[in-house]
Amino acid sequence: MASMMSEDNFLCSICLEVFTKPVAIPCGHNFCLKCITNYWNTNVAKEQCPLCKEQFYPRPMLRVNIFIADMAAKFVKSCPGMSRVCPDEEPAKPGSVLCDICTGAKLTALKSCLVCLTSYCAIHLERHQSSLVLKKHKLIDPLDNLESRICKKHDMLLELFCKTDLMPVCESCRMNDHKSHEVVTVQEEAQSQKADVIQQKTHFRDLIQVRRQKIDEIQHVVETGQVHAGKVTIFSRDVMNALVDYITRSQKELKEVIESKQKKIEAQAESLIEELEEEIMKIEQKNKELDQISLTDDDLKFLESFLSITITPLKVKDCSEVKLDGYQCNVHGAVAKLEMTVTREIRMLCDPDLTAMQQHAVNVTFDPDTANPFLTVSEDGKQVRHGDRRRNVPNKANRFDHVLNVMATEGFSSGKFYYETRVKDKTQWDLGVAKESINRKGDIRLSPRSGYWTIWLRNGNEFTANTSPSIILPLREKPEKVGVFVDYEEGQVSFYDVEARAHIYSFTGFTFTEKLFPFFSPSGNEGGKNSAPLIITPVNS
Repeated sequence: MASMMSEDNFLCSICLEVFTKPVAIPCGHNFCLKCITNYWNTNVAKEQCPLCKEQFYPRPMLRVNIFIADMAAKFVKSCPGMSRVCPDEEPAKPGSVLCDICTGAKLTALKSCLVCLTSYCAIHLERHQSSLVLKKHKLIDPLDNLESRICKKHDMLLELFCKTDLMPVCESCRMNDHKSHEVVTVQEEAQSQKADVIQQKTHFRDLIQVRRQKIDEIQHVVETGQVHAGKVTIFSRDVMNALVDYITRSQKELKEVIESKQKKIEAQAESLIEELEEEIMKIEQKNKELDQISLTDDDLKFLESFLSITITPLKVKDCSEVKLDGYQCNVHGAVAKLEMTVTREIRMLCDPDLTAMQQHAVNVTFDPDTANPFLTVSEDGKQVRHGDRRRNVPNKANRFDHVLNVMATEGFSSGKFYYETRVKDKTQWDLGVAKESINRKGDIRLSPRSGYWTIWLRNGNEFTANTSPSIILPLREKPEKVGVFVDYEEGQVSFYDVEARAHIYSFTGFTFTEKLFPFFSPSGNEGGKNSAPLIITPVNS
């Protein structure tokens, strides 16, 4: 009877407590009804005995073994305090492996059993350390999700790692399927990989640090730019206001000077007129005396009267010497020159007329039939670039065969038109307009005399207006987008830095007699340095 009442006979090998509603499964092992049900519901290997690993299908019908239940109840009565309940200890911290047996607050697991596939805290581990049956179970350091660590093929712990197939294996796997492979322990591989992770984390930390420094630099540039922009705005406002005030005061002074000189001329004129009128009175008086003598028909009496008067020469000025010079100050020329100078300088900073010119925007596309064989035009006709090889295209009369040029499909013979081209990231390009009748074969000289009104970029920062002779353009900054405006009737072709809204150059005073087409050249690749395309962009005024 003493052996029948042994403690090991009444303990569930899952919860390690005295049986509660004990049930027997087909292999003969006994468990608490709740313990075995939860085990089958939560484990991968369903309907398997936790002890002998025998599998059952379908799941056995479980009934409480009344005999064992009664014996367990008698044992509990004969051994007061036998029921084991977890002490009131501090619960496990998040992230640690928890005891699967603890009810309520879970304690940290001390060991995991590869036979029971259960993790135990120090209290619930006592049965594995004292029971002769449970001592035979293999205990390991606590692991979470034990089912995933068991080889499904050999029912053994996955404690090795195959470096050839990059997968965890058990000892049986190594001796069979992975016999010729490089196999190390999971711990060794983990340590190696952790070292790589640490190295990668250090590398990533350095990358993050570099980028944070770059962000700080960019933010500093923005903040500095905001301060600079504020100062420039205030400075330009003050200078413009001072200039307007100076011009206003100059206009007032000039008006006073003109009026003063005009008054002086008027006073001189009044004095001359008064003097001439006095002379006229004297001359008229002498003329009356002569009239009285000349009225008689008696010659003798005429002579007597003529000899009786004294005719003295009149002291009058020679009218040919009387001259009044009007005010002839060359105000028009000076003011016109001032206007031209001020307008030119302001337009170089920011042209207020650009918005009005953008209202004449037109839809422009590259004409692939005019493109040099080494140029490639996109399907939508909005991009052109220098290709790596010559295209097999017909040698049409309107195609450029030698220079890397292309025309637009659209031409204009009246009115005003405007378009914009993106030139960002390029070191060379040509832009402008050309006559329809230009020469497109062989070498070409860009100039108005040849029918081209263009500017170009060379060597990354050398801008030139292609006139005769050419003019170097001292631009303040390199434009990313260039606008071209044409006034056909006025004979004007103007170029603008769209982003800066600044005037670059204007051809003026020409007479157009035939249709004009937008003209482009992306130039050569220069080993990839100038591979960016020319892009015709929508106009956003």
